Amino acid sequence: MLDNTVVNVALPSIQADLDLKISELEWVLTGYALTFGAFMLTGGKLADLLGRRRIFVIGLVIFTASSLGCGLAGSAAVLIGARVVQGLGAALMNPATLSIITVSFPPKQRGTAIGIWAGVSALALAIGPLVGGIITERISWSWIFFINVPVGVIAIVAAFVFIDESRDTSSEQRPDIPGLVTSALGLFALTYGLIEANEYGWTSPRILASFAVAAISLVGFVLLERHQRLPMLELALFRNKGFSGANAVMLLVGLAMFGIFFYVSLYVQQILGFSAIQAGASFLPWTVLIVLLAPQAGRLSDRIGPRPFVAGGMVILSVAMIVFSRMGADENFWGLLPGMLLGGVGMSAAMAPVTAAAMQSVRPDKAGVGSAVLNSMRQVGGSMGIAIMGAIVAASTNAGRPDPTGFLHGFHHALETAAGLTLLGAVIAFLTLPKAPREHGREAAVAEAG
Repeated sequence: MLDNTVVNVALPSIQADLDLKISELEWVLTGYALTFGAFMLTGGKLADLLGRRRIFVIGLVIFTASSLGCGLAGSAAVLIGARVVQGLGAALMNPATLSIITVSFPPKQRGTAIGIWAGVSALALAIGPLVGGIITERISWSWIFFINVPVGVIAIVAAFVFIDESRDTSSEQRPDIPGLVTSALGLFALTYGLIEANEYGWTSPRILASFAVAAISLVGFVLLERHQRLPMLELALFRNKGFSGANAVMLLVGLAMFGIFFYVSLYVQQILGFSAIQAGASFLPWTVLIVLLAPQAGRLSDRIGPRPFVAGGMVILSVAMIVFSRMGADENFWGLLPGMLLGGVGMSAAMAPVTAAAMQSVRPDKAGVGSAVLNSMRQVGGSMGIAIMGAIVAASTNAGRPDPTGFLHGFHHALETAAGLTLLGAVIAFLTLPKAPREHGREAAVAEAG
């Protein structure tokens, strides 16, 4: 989980050391997030089919080896390639962890175990930017990846010592290779077009071909999933209005979070002149608020219903983006603080209730695939957020390494666009999510009957 946030603060150091263009810097994050999101559903199916411990360990091996490759990278191509492979390792590990916890504990202890798992994840989110800043400034950016290696080796040994092998034998399991190929190809082609359009031109044959491949692949994916006997993505889940709305909102939450963390990290270091540690510390109000407030929002939404929390949270998040879009070249920590506080409150109000709304919209036996779809949406939304905001920044500067004035101009436009998309998320939440908790079961039942 650290790798979702720890890299952001190191971006300027990576850019300076490897002489990266801003589009290459975007690929450092989107390559990881896209592979993570695209392969997560398949990772869950493979864990059930081949053994949860086996897939968890294979994911750990891939993640650990690719982390070493990231740290040793001396060029953009090697670093981006290693990050793509690292995302594959994460996609195999992540679904297996919850499955292992579920089968390792009896129902009475399962909630506590999952709570510990979620707490560790939240802690990683909170300390990631600061840890990344300290390591980057005091040692080297390479060590944000090298630190994964000893942890990975210990975890591999621990997996064989402490985890019993298990698999799902209750129903037929089979990976959906055509679905995986078409969805991954479509997402990568779409992201490539958005990131590289300003380098080659929006009407160049390369970019038009990229968007064409994306459209054909994603349409093909939907058609395949409609007719596959064992699809990777069960489209029937989206007949439920609450599930569809929750996933659309989660995609926009990912878009906002990844986009803001990426570009605000560049802004505070390259424009405001913050050190890596100062940049990491500036994100603490945001991330600590998520750790403190998200569980409370989740509990309250169980009593009141998710709609007011998610819709209100997305409105607050859009206001945070507007606040950031008004910042100039002479801000200090106290100038950043209102935007960070608003972002933390908005994200806290939206994330846990929208997760609960999605999971309460599916039958218990579909909870695994429902969770995987939601997590995939967040990762894919994150990669789209970086790509869309990057296209706007690049269009405003027309340079691979923009000057401060050009970057600031594009930064403002990108945040205003993201604020509009986040406000759209508030509208979707208001129109689709249940306003009271008692509606969850009825909506799920109606959708299943349909």
